[in-house]
Amino acid sequence: MKITEQEIADYLAATPDFFDRHAELLATIQLVSPHGKRAVSLQERQIELQRDKTRALELKAAEMVRFAQENEAIQQKLMRWMRALLMQPSARELPATLARELQQQFAVPQVGLKVWNVAPDYADIAHAQGYTPDAVVFANSLTLPYCGINSGFEAAQWVADPLAVQSLALIPLRPLTADAKAGTFGLLVFGSPDSQRFQAGMGTEFLARIGELSSAALGRLLPH
Repeated sequence: MKITEQEIADYLAATPDFFDRHAELLATIQLVSPHGKRAVSLQERQIELQRDKTRALELKAAEMVRFAQENEAIQQKLMRWMRALLMQPSARELPATLARELQQQFAVPQVGLKVWNVAPDYADIAHAQGYTPDAVVFANSLTLPYCGINSGFEAAQWVADPLAVQSLALIPLRPLTADAKAGTFGLLVFGSPDSQRFQAGMGTEFLARIGELSSAALGRLLPH
């Protein structure tokens, strides 16, 4: 009766002392190395496998350290941005401070911002003017930040150099007590001359957090 490979494997797994009784077999077993396809002994193959595992762990550890460093850098930028907002005593100057600090802290080439439905005391500031009802309708349609190619969005006109905007991120601003389908009171725009900077399908979780923090800060402009 022919013995199958699986039966041999099952036998060896069920008989861990087999090679203790037949230690001479270990020296004769030849395996194929994944590095160069040369024949190596079982012991050499085990050493290679351990080295590969160690190398994989080292790469994983290096990746985790890099992610931790990147996250720490982002947290530091967020803290500096939020500190600038908290230290701005004038609500009228808050939109300009928010946009300027976002641009500086996160190296965004261009940042634009418009707000609407603000209290009468703030209706005359530059950031509360210069938008159309269509922009409000579009902002209200966004349940998440939009990223992609600038295909002629009105919001691209809100930055200093609209013609340079090849890709953009559009972040709707809503009262924190509202849900994602409630009306907005503003729209934040990030513009870049790099068509790949803000791509359709990219993760928007961080941009959404920026939107939430911006909404919380700019809530000072809303009627109470």
